[in-house]
Amino acid sequence: MKKSFIFIVTVAIAIGLFYTKLSLTLVGIGVIAAFIGTLAGGAGLITIPAMMLVGIPIQTGIATNKFSSGIAALSSIFYLLYHKELRLAAIMKYVAVAIAGGVCGALLTVSISEKAMNIIACMLLIFALFITLKNKEWTISSEENDTKHSNKLWQPFLIAVYDGGFGPGSSTFSILHFLRYHYSYIKAVQLTRVLIFGSCTGAFLVFYQTGFIQWQYAIAMAIGSIIGSQLGLLILPKIPIKAAKILLIIIITLLLIQVAIKII
Repeated sequence: MKKSFIFIVTVAIAIGLFYTKLSLTLVGIGVIAAFIGTLAGGAGLITIPAMMLVGIPIQTGIATNKFSSGIAALSSIFYLLYHKELRLAAIMKYVAVAIAGGVCGALLTVSISEKAMNIIACMLLIFALFITLKNKEWTISSEENDTKHSNKLWQPFLIAVYDGGFGPGSSTFSILHFLRYHYSYIKAVQLTRVLIFGSCTGAFLVFYQTGFIQWQYAIAMAIGSIIGSQLGLLILPKIPIKAAKILLIIIITLLLIQVAIKII
């Protein structure tokens, strides 16, 4: 497993070296953002502002982020299926629901202002912070009921709509959603990768039609995101539950500050 991972990372870095200095910067941004985003969400805290700092327009940045996040999540799914952490039949419903949600979310961005989306995000993040602080204990092993949870697919759909159209905190919302249904933290993170793949795929299908995607940026970010997400999955089982909860609280708080600044 470790040898194959090292090989994948080496090949990815070698490909990245063929790109310009700007693209290599994006590879680094992708690694850091995907690593943190895999464990607790909040990758958008890093990717969008960082891309704007290096001169990439916001529309191109959003389209690039959807592509790279989707590719990284897909690599995570392959990893989890290979190691039998997930079953293909069990996740197909989430992929289908999330793709539909991602398409709807991307289309909604045309009719809803950024300020309105920031206000919605702020309210959701406050609620997420309250839920995280309220839950005293997280499960170490999963006690989920797949049949019962299958009847609640409207919630993953709404998370995918939010991620497809806007995104700040969507991975965090997804992790908290699965934790509510007594999935372990590890399983919640794994299933979140499935949802993010679906929502980003749906959103990208819409954003691709706008012409904002620039492949030299998208591929560079995707390479970094794949590396970061694989590193996150390797470290995931070694993270203590208390540390995971603290990381989630920090990410939610930072997202709240970012969104609140945009509203003001």
